[in-house]
Amino acid sequence: MARKFKIPTAFALFTFLLLPISYEIGILDFRAADSAFGLSTKSNPVGTNLIVEIAKKQNPAVVFVTSKIKFQPARGNAPQPFGRFAPPHDGRSFTPPSRPRSGTGSGFIIDHDGHILTNNHVVENADIIKVTLQNGKEYDARLVGSDPKTDVALIKIIEENGERTSFPFMSMGDSEKVAVGEWVVAIGNPFGLSHTVTTGVVSAKGRNIGSGPYDEFIQTDASINPGNSGGPLLNMNGDVIGINTAIFSGSGGNMGIGFALPINMAKAILDDLKEKGKVTRGWLGVMIQRITPALQTSFNLENANGALVNDIVPNSPADRGGMKRGDVITRFDGVEITSVEKLPKQVASVKPEKSVKVEVIRHGKSKILDIKIKAMKEEQPA
Repeated sequence: MARKFKIPTAFALFTFLLLPISYEIGILDFRAADSAFGLSTKSNPVGTNLIVEIAKKQNPAVVFVTSKIKFQPARGNAPQPFGRFAPPHDGRSFTPPSRPRSGTGSGFIIDHDGHILTNNHVVENADIIKVTLQNGKEYDARLVGSDPKTDVALIKIIEENGERTSFPFMSMGDSEKVAVGEWVVAIGNPFGLSHTVTTGVVSAKGRNIGSGPYDEFIQTDASINPGNSGGPLLNMNGDVIGINTAIFSGSGGNMGIGFALPINMAKAILDDLKEKGKVTRGWLGVMIQRITPALQTSFNLENANGALVNDIVPNSPADRGGMKRGDVITRFDGVEITSVEKLPKQVASVKPEKSVKVEVIRHGKSKILDIKIKAMKEEQPA
């Protein structure tokens, strides 16, 4: 099963993949090569068996995920005799019950207890979740928490009859240190082909593909296809640096352009998923827009960095903190706002009730505001 969506800058389709995630067996000890290396790893796979070792050690932590939504008749309509459905006779419209729906994907184990990270779209609304390990053993799993905004879900293996297993797991690396051009390995279940290993390089970082408000994908040419969704993207230390999530494709298959959610984004929400089952994000309460060359000239700005405030939600944190329409937000909680896309991510990362310093340019002069961030509710602006 795969989800596809369009972005305005291209006519091809992005396809969400369903892949199993990998378990981690500890930090691998590999010799560093003499050639240039990426910031997240000092290892070079060329001319070595490094990728063979990664696959051998990390495959046991990758799982094949299957999900199923049970058959449920539409509300207000009962099945008729002989399994047929007849429309009501009072002129109302009739919706037949939907059929059971199932999906497949990948995931990876992140601790000995059997917690697994995968994509939300792999298990969304599922009544039944099952995971299969490399050794063929199948387990039921339960949803611990999910976050549709980043397409991350946390599930956990349910052990049978008091069984207590110490599962192999993967360690999570630092996606901020990933460098363009460094080697990566993807493991998953493309088209149901269990524990498929592919390799490539990081093609780009910080890609916005139009899938959500927090897009910041790692682009890779490692071959990933439908069924890889939720699986790990690994560096040459064997650490997870991303969760394979989408592909750029006009045919539904691999074209050498895949996208992985940076693992730091998943790590940042992991505690919320475990403790509350959902993510609580910070809320500022502003409508913002990009600074165009015309606006830069109009506001007499030195550059086009920052986010222009074009509206403020009444009684919001921004309103209470003294922010005004026309302010240009240049720094938030110590982080420089280099683009309009960066502000929502920074606001969301702040814990509710925390007071932060927000630097704005107002009438050509810099001004610092103290703003107490509140919890974001569904459908609220940043």
